[in-house]
Amino acid sequence: MKIGLRYQGDGTVGVKLERYGPEELRGIRSVPGRAWLQDEKVWTIPYSLPALEVLLKAYPMDEFVGDERLIRELLSIKERLQHPRQERIIPETAESRVESGPWNAERERELRDALKARGYSSRTIKAYTSQVRRFFAETDGADTDIGETAVQKYALALLEKGLSHAYVNQAISALKFHFRYVLNRPKSNGYVRPKKESKLPDVLSLGEVVRLLKSVPNLKHKTILYLTYTSGLRVSEVVRLRPTDCDRERHIVKVRQGKGRKDRQTLLSEAAAGVLERYIEQEQPEGWLFPGQREGRHLTERSAQKVFEKALLQAGIRKEVSIHSLRHSFATHLLENGIDLRYIQELLGHQSVRTTERYTHVSRRDIGKIQSPLDRLGGLDE
Repeated sequence: MKIGLRYQGDGTVGVKLERYGPEELRGIRSVPGRAWLQDEKVWTIPYSLPALEVLLKAYPMDEFVGDERLIRELLSIKERLQHPRQERIIPETAESRVESGPWNAERERELRDALKARGYSSRTIKAYTSQVRRFFAETDGADTDIGETAVQKYALALLEKGLSHAYVNQAISALKFHFRYVLNRPKSNGYVRPKKESKLPDVLSLGEVVRLLKSVPNLKHKTILYLTYTSGLRVSEVVRLRPTDCDRERHIVKVRQGKGRKDRQTLLSEAAAGVLERYIEQEQPEGWLFPGQREGRHLTERSAQKVFEKALLQAGIRKEVSIHSLRHSFATHLLENGIDLRYIQELLGHQSVRTTERYTHVSRRDIGKIQSPLDRLGGLDE
């Protein structure tokens, strides 16, 4: 990945990342004093030796491209760098922006077209393209030299960096697709994948959900959180709702083309319907139920996540949870109320009931019936 550095003229350096995935953002967020300039779509860091060194060490395998002033003034920094790849801060020129080698604009277009032709979602297309681009950026040699061995070494390197097994499996899937449908190589099943991690979903108690919903004064934000919880929606689904998707008479929400490009129906609770009625009457949304700042666009997923994060603070909830935890909480609370697992599977849109079964591990329906041996004795005297 190439990272652009430019002197801002106010004692800061502008940092332009080529990609803004979770792994890439982790590096810039490790720099003290960094800031995100929304209008310019660029990060800034203090123009100081410590800040620049932290930045360079955060991206040991990436290439930095700096303007002439930075190249002229950063000689002392380059001398202090220890990693050989970190020493490469090169002047920004037209030649430095030319793509060459096994990965280039034409190959990226071919990959995107192959994914689109097979009906992959825009989210998957973006993820796969980023994974393949990252692989070739960190792999030397021509594409004819890259095979299963190179992929396995790359996967091992990702695991050693502490990346999740799901992330590594996605990288392998993206590369398998690229080799088969873009490079026209024979199908291979020789890739060794890391074992899928078993993680329990993070959930809020019903009391915490109530506190959260009551803490939100903004009607639009309150409606977003009500629907996310009471309908068990993914954040990508709630921001793409249209007013016509909410049948307030039948108390049903229709999710159009959710994960896996599947339509489904889920609940519209009476409580959520009441909040929704007030919101629609007040805002009169026409295209999207929750329009964004840009005309004709729906609210971004990140904006919905920020709504949830703000509500957490207002409600005084300190759990490490995300807006997706509302969906987990919805499923867990239904299970605790005795709703059959198959019905919950349909409401959530899970293809396999095994995915839904994980909520049995966090439900208190059966765990609550078990008494600790110590509790049977009445505890210990102080």
